Amino acid sequence: MNYAAVAIPRMERLRMPLSRDQVVLLMAALNLFLLGLETYLAHLISGTIVPQEWIPILFGPIGGTMLLIAGLISMRRREAASLLATLVLLASTAVGFLGAYFHIVRAIAPFAPPGSQVTISLLIWAPPLLGPLTFCLVGLFGISAAWPETSPDSGVLRLPGGLRLPLPYSKTRAYLYAVSMGSLATVISSVLDHARTDFSNPWLWFPTAVGVFATVVAASLAALPEPRRGDVWTYLTAMVLMMLAGLLGVVLHTRTNLTSGGQFVFERFLRHAPFLAPMLFSDIGLWGLIAILPPGQDSDS
Repeated sequence: MNYAAVAIPRMERLRMPLSRDQVVLLMAALNLFLLGLETYLAHLISGTIVPQEWIPILFGPIGGTMLLIAGLISMRRREAASLLATLVLLASTAVGFLGAYFHIVRAIAPFAPPGSQVTISLLIWAPPLLGPLTFCLVGLFGISAAWPETSPDSGVLRLPGGLRLPLPYSKTRAYLYAVSMGSLATVISSVLDHARTDFSNPWLWFPTAVGVFATVVAASLAALPEPRRGDVWTYLTAMVLMMLAGLLGVVLHTRTNLTSGGQFVFERFLRHAPFLAPMLFSDIGLWGLIAILPPGQDSDS
């Protein structure tokens, strides 16, 4: 189903220079570059980056470059490019789970008295537990885009050697579920981060409400077999609000990090409110808009 055309009928005639899958893979490459940068800035807080912390920092630009190379290869050899992209995206997923494991270990006090080994306070003040899972989200989106459907919305992926992989739902609906999971992870991470301030600033409730709204709306749209125009417009509204929440967060974090005289001090941006973190809301919103682009060019037909 062309969800975009349900909301805006003129989208039925839209012919894009790139297919939706190609746009998704470009987004995945961009995300890996930015994740490498953001992880580097986050790990600078300790003053010394230990060897295991270099894994996501180095993988980000390397993985992003490999995806761009896969995009160039796909112009002549789609199957080879899909295999290369899949390997990179599986590695991205592994990096995400590994990072989440390291962060969880930091949040646990194994030698504390029983009942105090894992507490809410530890989870709040530990390294962001769900932050590394952004690498997993990129892997999920990217692998979905790496292999074409046999026909639009068939839910059957064409794999190497002529194999077919039937899915329980179409690729578009899979994207929508992924957007919902990404929104949920983003809002949970935001709540844990903002809990350090006890939500003293009323503006902190805005991304929380928007994140919950986007999570429910994206999952609901994916579950609907025949969404109506109002359903799609509600989803579009949620994704735009996610993008606005991210931009607003960057502004508020930037203002918080400036000195009382409005001066820029790099150390404050490094150790105070993470000024790139709110952009994850905008990132999920953009993924959400891409997810409902016309699916026709993604398939073999």
